[in-house]
Amino acid sequence: MSGVTPEIAADFIIEAQEILDRLGEQLVGLEQAPEDRDQLNAVFRGFHTLKGGAGFLGITAMVELCHAAEETLGAARSGQANLDPLHFDAAQRSLDWLQAMLDAVAGGTDPEHAPPELIAQFSLDAAAECVPAAYQAGATPAAAPASDLIDDDEFEALLDQLHGAPGTAAPAAAAPKPAARPTPDLIDDDEFEALLDQLHGAAAPGTHALPAVAEAAVAAPPRAPAAAPRPAPAKPATPPARPAGGGEAEHTVRVDTRRLDAIVNLIGELVLARNRLKTLRTRLKDEELDRAVGPLDVATARLQSAVMRTRMQPVGKVFSRFPKVARDVARSLSKEVELEMVGAETELDRNLVEALADPLVHLVRNGIDHGIESPELREAAGKPRVGRLRLAAQQEGDYVGIEVQDDGAGIDPERLRAKAREKGLLDAEAAARLGPEECLHLIFLPGFSTKAEVTDISGRGVGMDVVQSRIRELGGQIQIQSELGRGSRFLIRVPLTLAILPTLLVQAGEAVYALPLARVMEVLHAAPSSLGWFDGRPVLDRQSHTLPLVDLRRWLGIEAQEGNLLTVVVLQMGDSRFGLIVDQVRGREEVVIKPLPTALRGLPGYAGATLIGDGRLALILDVDGLRASG
Repeated sequence: MSGVTPEIAADFIIEAQEILDRLGEQLVGLEQAPEDRDQLNAVFRGFHTLKGGAGFLGITAMVELCHAAEETLGAARSGQANLDPLHFDAAQRSLDWLQAMLDAVAGGTDPEHAPPELIAQFSLDAAAECVPAAYQAGATPAAAPASDLIDDDEFEALLDQLHGAPGTAAPAAAAPKPAARPTPDLIDDDEFEALLDQLHGAAAPGTHALPAVAEAAVAAPPRAPAAAPRPAPAKPATPPARPAGGGEAEHTVRVDTRRLDAIVNLIGELVLARNRLKTLRTRLKDEELDRAVGPLDVATARLQSAVMRTRMQPVGKVFSRFPKVARDVARSLSKEVELEMVGAETELDRNLVEALADPLVHLVRNGIDHGIESPELREAAGKPRVGRLRLAAQQEGDYVGIEVQDDGAGIDPERLRAKAREKGLLDAEAAARLGPEECLHLIFLPGFSTKAEVTDISGRGVGMDVVQSRIRELGGQIQIQSELGRGSRFLIRVPLTLAILPTLLVQAGEAVYALPLARVMEVLHAAPSSLGWFDGRPVLDRQSHTLPLVDLRRWLGIEAQEGNLLTVVVLQMGDSRFGLIVDQVRGREEVVIKPLPTALRGLPGYAGATLIGDGRLALILDVDGLRASG
């Protein structure tokens, strides 16, 4: 890629990654409905576009693999052949290889070629060569079939490369453009054929024909408008007509995420300043200050909302990889699974979308491996042979709920209790005190696994504990619901954004602490004499249930203030609730989350730090860690 600018290579990497993300889902859809011509065309175009871009950059390994897939898909499009399971297996494996090649290109290293047996698996003829002859040294492929025709968007992109369109850097080896050209948007037949050859990889791997095409375009005399692939403008003053769908580029722009992060940080500082002014307004009670701070408060809230929306991405960006994951895991375990995805358009902060990928991948794999039974067992239990795995997302106020649900065998709490004792993770007395719901959460213990033997997918006792810790790092929580014979449901709740968090400020002693507002159910007062004790811990008897209590002052090791009434903040933790005893509730405030210093990270009960309106530092409490260590 010596003749290609870094900007062009970076654009190719971004576009290729988007294509690969879509191809996994499209291939699964095509395998389930081979007669779907639209899906077949979409898959073909994906490999075709990857091959064209890789050919331009001289990425031989990617061109060879995409060409093998393209040949087979092209034969299926023309009705000359039918795709069989081996072809789909090869296509799915090729996506893994293409991803590895793309990662190598992004890292500045030469990608490794796909194994010959993978390329041979695409062949419609068992005796075909392992490596396509068209890509052997010095060979020129045959003329592209009609299915290789490019669409308007690809043609416009090639014209932009040829003529040096604004925003697209041409290769460094290209000849300089002349000062003036009578018809800059027209090319002749020779140029058009050369562009087609360049797109489809006709040049020998590692060479770049486009600069030569640019030189030919400069020397060639202009043709009549009738020979052009698109009509010439009727009047010189009228801009040329854009192809259908091309106007969208005028309304969108690709921005470096680091710039967005910098803007979000500035918004955070503005929010802190706004909070400080609101505190001063309350203290000073000045009418002019009040009139100035009011509009500033509204404008800051609107600006904060607008900037946060620019960072939002649909969770479908993560969901798109799961059809391939579910298909690969099910085939390796000889199971039949149907994946249903709901709410892929639900939006989350970009950082959260990326951070949720690994936990969700593990939950999907776990649901197929541990949850859904084999087809024979399902039939014996009166279930359909094909298991169902449901992946759904839905916004719930300031949080987004994501659930992974299967219709498998469910989780046996008693088996989990016995396994925990057998592995020495719990003593007999502690295990006996656990209720059914608490037993389900044993799967989050490090080193816990119900698998009798280790496989490539599970059995090592590593995974679910990482899922829980990762979700908690994101300020979220995970709940489990399961019924024997009916299946299991994992529900994840994470905030919409990691940058700014609505909180409830509470005070214990002289220090102020922040609780995530989404976890606060209510604030109540109770007389000290109404407290009871159970298993050495304080509880509060209410009409419908008994509420466990955690005294924040005792947890912090400070002396409690004497008073006639206790202030209790009721917090949600999974399917249960508990009360946190504090000295005072200061009210709601939006805070900017800052990470804890290195020396404090990992301490149970703390999630971060922030500056509040009066300028003081406040620690953000981790509700789950607070309950576990209280």
